[in-house]
Amino acid sequence: MKILAVVLLCLSISGLAIAGGDPVAGKATSIICIGCHGSDGNGTSGNPTYPKLAAQGEGYIIKQLTDFKTHARREQHMDSMVEAIDGKDIPNLAAYFSSLSRSAGASDKDKAKKGQTIFHNGIDARGVSACEGCHGADGKGNPAVNFPSLAGQHADYLIKILKDFRSGERHNDMGGMMRNIAKGLRDEEIEAVANYIASLN
Repeated sequence: MKILAVVLLCLSISGLAIAGGDPVAGKATSIICIGCHGSDGNGTSGNPTYPKLAAQGEGYIIKQLTDFKTHARREQHMDSMVEAIDGKDIPNLAAYFSSLSRSAGASDKDKAKKGQTIFHNGIDARGVSACEGCHGADGKGNPAVNFPSLAGQHADYLIKILKDFRSGERHNDMGGMMRNIAKGLRDEEIEAVANYIASLN
């Protein structure tokens, strides 16, 4: 019942973006992305705080790139990169990265074990909803409502993003949903759930 309530909340406040771009055209444009996100969309080994884009939902990528262009979302490296992306190319980039396969994630097994309960059950005492309510029991998201695929994502990236939501530095979540959840998480819990998500494949 609790998970159903979370799903209904997620559905009620999600912002939808229209997908349907050309992955072939997106591959050509993606040359400007590979320095950080890798030629296969799985990020570069040098900096695991850059996210994997492979197998991400098209609508989610469209929303994030659009938010970067409008400054609804700010990241130091992305602020300059989106200037080189024409708005008409955004659906094509989304279609291309969505078509790629995501690599297996690396995680700390001890931390992942602690994060499993948070991911599937949340923390009632602090108002932390179960992650699976919106991102699915397998962590692969819900593309119909633009909830991102998290499974196999870099743990370091997930830790950064959860802390950014918690501090309010990132605030492009609909209705403040992720900010409200992240506020209930302590550092060690963020690390635990991030490592669990990274272990999902």
